[in-house]
Amino acid sequence: MRVTVLDNLSVGRREHVPSCAELVVGDILDTDFVTEVFATCEIVFHLAARVAIRSSFEYAVDDAQTNVVGTASVLKAAEKSRSVRKVIAASSMAVYSDAPYGVHVNEEYLTSPVSPYGVSKLAAERLTHLMCSRVQIDSVVLRLFNTYGPRQALSPYVGVVTIFIDQLLRGENPVIFGDGAQCRDFVHARDVARGFLGAMDFGPAGETFNIGSSTPRSVNQLLAILNRCMGTSLKAQHAEAVLGELCYSVPDITKAKSLLGYEPVEEFEPALRALTDEVRKGHELSLAAAHKERNR
Repeated sequence: MRVTVLDNLSVGRREHVPSCAELVVGDILDTDFVTEVFATCEIVFHLAARVAIRSSFEYAVDDAQTNVVGTASVLKAAEKSRSVRKVIAASSMAVYSDAPYGVHVNEEYLTSPVSPYGVSKLAAERLTHLMCSRVQIDSVVLRLFNTYGPRQALSPYVGVVTIFIDQLLRGENPVIFGDGAQCRDFVHARDVARGFLGAMDFGPAGETFNIGSSTPRSVNQLLAILNRCMGTSLKAQHAEAVLGELCYSVPDITKAKSLLGYEPVEEFEPALRALTDEVRKGHELSLAAAHKERNR
């Protein structure tokens, strides 16, 4: 199987693309260019998005441009290519309404986003199913929950696991927005990849699936586990809760298990230990490089 990666490298890095895959640098908003890239592709994994819930109201135009218009461009390119037979698109837990504490949301749960980012992802979902069905291209949408894993780019707006690890390594008290009791589902990138492969092999056309671990953990619990993994004991500093963030967001993954053969297997704390070790080594290399530069 030949794999081609299309990325504008605004967040991704060239060195993270395996040597067995071809990297094409470009923008999904350039429909003609994307059509050329798709010329010999059969299956499209559409993960391109602007992901920043915490800054979603400030960057609502950017979110809509990338997530909605960009998705329409990808879908139009898939149609024009005449080779694509299936599109598997990444969506988000942000499409859901907030759930009562303890309620795992299934795919039929109320989709009433509380952020512009969530609105853009819900629109992208509906575009995907609608445009694909019109031209007999199979479509599958995967609603991803809080994904973490190696090589995740550090951003102040998304990726609480990476943000906390960075703050702890710097000896800073991690910032928790709100009281920290808000619950999340943390799913490893390798389990997400298993979801995409299941969608490729088994995913029925026109269906939407939750992809997560289905294990609730509060933000306070996450910090406690990271302190344990890293041998630190730094306490949180609390800031005002952010408009547009869900308080309880944990998926029911029964449908994905049944129809995709999906089964999350990564254990949370061991995976966090491996991730903290990786980030720590990266910090040490950066410090060593900076020291070498200063002493030239």
